[in-house]
Amino acid sequence: MSASDILLEAKGLSAGYGAAQILHDLNLQVRRGEVVALMGRNGAGKSTTLKALIGLVARRHGQVSFMGHDLTPLEPHHAARWGLGYVPEDRRIFTDLTVLQNLQVGQQKARQWPDGTPAPHWTVDAVFELFPNLGEMPQRPGGQMSGGEQQMLSIGRALMTHPDLIVLDEATEGLAPLIVNEIWNVITNIRDSGIATLIVDRDYRRVLAHSDQAIVLQKGLVALAGPSSQVAVDNTLPKLLGV
Repeated sequence: MSASDILLEAKGLSAGYGAAQILHDLNLQVRRGEVVALMGRNGAGKSTTLKALIGLVARRHGQVSFMGHDLTPLEPHHAARWGLGYVPEDRRIFTDLTVLQNLQVGQQKARQWPDGTPAPHWTVDAVFELFPNLGEMPQRPGGQMSGGEQQMLSIGRALMTHPDLIVLDEATEGLAPLIVNEIWNVITNIRDSGIATLIVDRDYRRVLAHSDQAIVLQKGLVALAGPSSQVAVDNTLPKLLGV
């Protein structure tokens, strides 16, 4: 891949909350169609990294660019407008809106790649095909759904923005095994559609098996990085993850 394939890039990214410095000089790249795993123990800085990339952390330093746009001084809605989809750990669906309304809220215009070719395009019907459970309950309020159904809806809403890159924070946390399998199948389908993915998940074996590159954080610093196949067999990985 060439430099023009880079969708998201962070250089010297640092971030924190109040007086606490969480992230230190992170360098990161996600390329077109690539799946990148972000790993580490609890408190290593994974969620802070995702929030800092998008602009959800007020105190951040360094540079973040997406699709050639400098995100560093901008609010999160600019990233979303340019095709950066975000599925937060706590899902953040609208509980008073129906499934259909939640999806429609996220809908944006179709996109093109910089070379003029169409980017992946999602419709309500396409989301319902990906998540048949949602298709059976279009009028159900979000607050009356199970945790797994809400997670599907959160992913579906992010897809309705027609993202070039989707960021998934703990996509399978706390879900039943059958739902977990379904979410991983969906992640594979998302990748096959051409959308790049940056993912945090506690099942390190599975996330390594589904990703191209992996970054392991320790106390807000990059402790290990490289192709997922190499990271998976690195003898320092168990210690870094505490497994």
